[in-house]
Amino acid sequence: MRSKWKQLIWPLLLLPPLLIGVSLSCADQWVLPGNHDVIDAGGAERHVLQVDGRAVEYWVARTPTASSKGPKAFVFFLVGKGGRADQWINPVAWSWGNRPIEVWGMNYPGSGGSEGPPSLARVGPDALATFDAMKRVAGDRPIYLHAGSIGTTVALCVAARRPVAGVILQNPPPLKQLILGKYGWWNLWLVAGPVASHIPVELDSIHNAKLSTARAIFIVSDSDEVIPPRYHAMVVDAYAGPKRIIHMPGAAHNAPLPREAADQLKKELDWLCGPPR
Repeated sequence: MRSKWKQLIWPLLLLPPLLIGVSLSCADQWVLPGNHDVIDAGGAERHVLQVDGRAVEYWVARTPTASSKGPKAFVFFLVGKGGRADQWINPVAWSWGNRPIEVWGMNYPGSGGSEGPPSLARVGPDALATFDAMKRVAGDRPIYLHAGSIGTTVALCVAARRPVAGVILQNPPPLKQLILGKYGWWNLWLVAGPVASHIPVELDSIHNAKLSTARAIFIVSDSDEVIPPRYHAMVVDAYAGPKRIIHMPGAAHNAPLPREAADQLKKELDWLCGPPR
């Protein structure tokens, strides 16, 4: 009988460390799933920056007025989970209307043409290096940050450490709190705890929000099934700078902006960076 109990108990005793090991090895892939699909970038320009001996890929697109007159401002775009900069760079440029804007979008490690396996620890340094490269081109011209979902954690990392003129953040998650609060209960925090502890301090959105003072526009989906609105509120409430909030009633996480929200965003862009010139 004892031998049978040992056969049953030992696998159960080994399960927690096994789950912890698997969760740590999968944390990077879970937050930053690799994406190497062939994507038509629609005429956007591909560039590569060397960061610590690795290739970091970024894409550049301009609004029509920036193409004809030259950009008067720059936008650093950080894509959400599973997305690619070359997939979204032109829609993001289009969303800025007739402002003379040049948009840069970075691909995360292990995604697109950025080298290395997915790595949360490398995201912050890559983003800061890409921002610095943009700053050398922009000179005294303003730089804005534009990000959605997990990309907002990277944007806030930059906003807390570099001089930015303003930010647009859609459905921002505080990663640690989200992982523990929404995904911890079903595994008794055996998986969620180690995954949350694996989030680099540079990607602590609540901490970074407290250090960010540029004007901010927050766009929040009030029926977000991926990042419940109470988690958006943690980041919004912590943000230290002046802020405007655009609510999308009934909208899911990946819902497009309805007409009312799009019209409000146009008005808030005038507050963020002035009317088009």
